[in-house]
Amino acid sequence: CLTPLWTEKGAARPPLIFSMLMQTVTLIPGDGIGPEISTAVMKIFEAANAPIRWEERNVTAIKGPGGRWMIPPDAKESMDRSKIGLKGPLKTPITPYTDVNLVTIRENTEGEYSGIEHVIVDGVVQSIKLITEEASRRIAEYAFEYARNNQRASVTAVHKANIMRMSDGLFLRKCREVAETYKDIKFTEMYLDTVCLNVTDALCFSDLCAGLIGGLGVTPSGNIGANGVAIFESVHGTAPDIAGMDLANPTALLLSAVMMLRHMGLHDHGNKIQTACFDTIREKKVLTKDLGGNSKCSEFTAEICRRVQDLD
Repeated sequence: CLTPLWTEKGAARPPLIFSMLMQTVTLIPGDGIGPEISTAVMKIFEAANAPIRWEERNVTAIKGPGGRWMIPPDAKESMDRSKIGLKGPLKTPITPYTDVNLVTIRENTEGEYSGIEHVIVDGVVQSIKLITEEASRRIAEYAFEYARNNQRASVTAVHKANIMRMSDGLFLRKCREVAETYKDIKFTEMYLDTVCLNVTDALCFSDLCAGLIGGLGVTPSGNIGANGVAIFESVHGTAPDIAGMDLANPTALLLSAVMMLRHMGLHDHGNKIQTACFDTIREKKVLTKDLGGNSKCSEFTAEICRRVQDLD
């Protein structure tokens, strides 16, 4: 199920093809448990011989000219150069379901995310939902390209065109047009309320889907930009209560990094790491506490590294 309420966030474009030579990725460890899970990802990438060179940057806001808060210039410069970033955070039981296999792709630059609001008169505020033809086509093209490149059989456009006839109607028309050029992918349309009824409020749809597989602690996410810039991230919190205690679960950031590898065309490395991660979880012998075990983050990481190397 690929939806217009886009966890693989941002404006759509087909995955980029990168060289198999060493590539630089901007790493933003984040706060709380972020540095620990980032270290885990780097160790697993090293075990997999992934051709990635990390350029670590801090994005804690600093005061710029005029006293305005801003991201440190070196962080932005790094992203401008690398175009690809992996970001840590600035809990979760194993799912009771065994057959959950869906991807949620949502737009987070338009629609309710546009942030266009104004006061009409005192006590009355109007919020505008912005939908453009260009962004609608772009996100649809990305969804179909993702489906084709990842052996997904179908794309479902989730909408409310029955109520928002012009805005969601435009989005739906662009989806239909793009679907005509992807005859190998099945295309279906579904009202948002019907989807939510079948799966379990629109803006939390991706979080609801995350709950089906165990929560945000095991859910990867990526922000795919229109100009070649992409940032992949774990969407869980910083968990300050366990920071520095070697108790964090790095799965969400690791799978986000796997998503990053596939975006870069490094499918073999991504598949190897994902297989090792899934096999470790499936065997249930070395798991962090939130996954039902008693192992430390470092032990969970070491087990995945061992399995990655065994796959060579």
